[in-house]
Amino acid sequence: MQSLKLAELMAALSHALDITEGQPEGHCVRCCWIGMHIGQKIGLSNDDLWTLYYTLLLKDLGCSSNAARICELYVTDDLQFKRDFKWVDGSLPQVLRFVLRHTGPAVGLRDRLKALGGILSHGDAIAQELIHTRCTRGADIARQLRFPEAVAQGIHALDEHWNGQGRPDHLAGSAIPVQARIALLAQVIDVHQASQGHQTALAEIKARAGSWFDPNLVAAFEAVAQEEAFWQVLSGVPATLERAVYALEPGGHEVTLDEDYLDDIAEAFGQVVDAKSPFTAGHSARVGLYTALLGESLGVPEARRRWLKRGALLHDVGKLGVSNSILDKPGKLDEAEWHAVQRHASYTEAILGRVRIFDELARVSAAHHERLDGKGYPRGLLAKDICLETRIITTADIFDAITAERPYRGAVPVDQTLAIMQDSVGTAIDATCLAHLQRVIAQNPELFPG
Repeated sequence: MQSLKLAELMAALSHALDITEGQPEGHCVRCCWIGMHIGQKIGLSNDDLWTLYYTLLLKDLGCSSNAARICELYVTDDLQFKRDFKWVDGSLPQVLRFVLRHTGPAVGLRDRLKALGGILSHGDAIAQELIHTRCTRGADIARQLRFPEAVAQGIHALDEHWNGQGRPDHLAGSAIPVQARIALLAQVIDVHQASQGHQTALAEIKARAGSWFDPNLVAAFEAVAQEEAFWQVLSGVPATLERAVYALEPGGHEVTLDEDYLDDIAEAFGQVVDAKSPFTAGHSARVGLYTALLGESLGVPEARRRWLKRGALLHDVGKLGVSNSILDKPGKLDEAEWHAVQRHASYTEAILGRVRIFDELARVSAAHHERLDGKGYPRGLLAKDICLETRIITTADIFDAITAERPYRGAVPVDQTLAIMQDSVGTAIDATCLAHLQRVIAQNPELFPG
């Protein structure tokens, strides 16, 4: 495990943050490539470059925390909203155009006008709330990931502007941490260059120099932009770019990825997932707990149980790529919405599969919606192909899903939940796992709801 670098693990998990922000795959990695070249160009110290490196990779740690609120306020798809908002330069005409286009596009006129009225009347307070939530939550998770306060502060100040008109604290000029100044600049560069080319990106940041951006940083990037090799790597093969980004991590801050740290990382990213919806708050942590208890009851060796609990904590990481307009929908999902929900399992495997040491765990975790009768997803595996570890996570996940409150119903009591699960034994649920769940509940009643 110690052969895996922290940079490699964080870069891999940053892809989960990309899909939450509706960004093309590799956005945070590209921002790291861009931002580190700016930091090197202005002569940042080795320590400051290390802080910058992880601020760039993890700048969107808090991105899931305001997704549900965006859907509620704007009556819209949070993924599309977040993606398109990164194009807004803050000018009144662009802001108004954005609000008009993205508020209630799929609802009736009455509901749309009601939502628009609230936003136009309280727009400043709404923007402050959404950004404050995102930045504060992101900084808190960075601390949980054991990063120093400088990284947390860089994430917290991501949306501050050079002229003091940013958020959440309206910092101005050099009062904004340099890592935050560079991260925002790199973000805007990548959003524009990825879709319209680097000349458009250059024009955009030059237009915002002195308002959004530190003019000295803009000038530094203009110098970087003269280097053809910089653009070749940025727009080249993703795997080559990732290796180049790993090589940019400054030395002198080597971190050992021991078992305790891997546990903390899994727990922190589980919290990123759970923050996406009020109906999933605590879900990953509970599934992790139930999985560990089931594993112990079933005689799974301690080291394997610890490994499996990480998989349970991360089993729903793919839900970061599903809109809250679907996750929090109070009514029945239509066919397209159901397919969107099903894709979360494939997203989970793709995200975790980027981490070499999580290769097996990716397959085990992503299979938690497979069924013994072959009618599950994403692969429609048969019972013989579903391992015990996946069956354990599935049992824990189903139990928590039924006992927790959902948009379309209230929480179901434990006894009733077990009866419901019994009806699915042999088709969706493993009989032995359910028997051990009943045993665990009887032995630990204080750990279970209702």
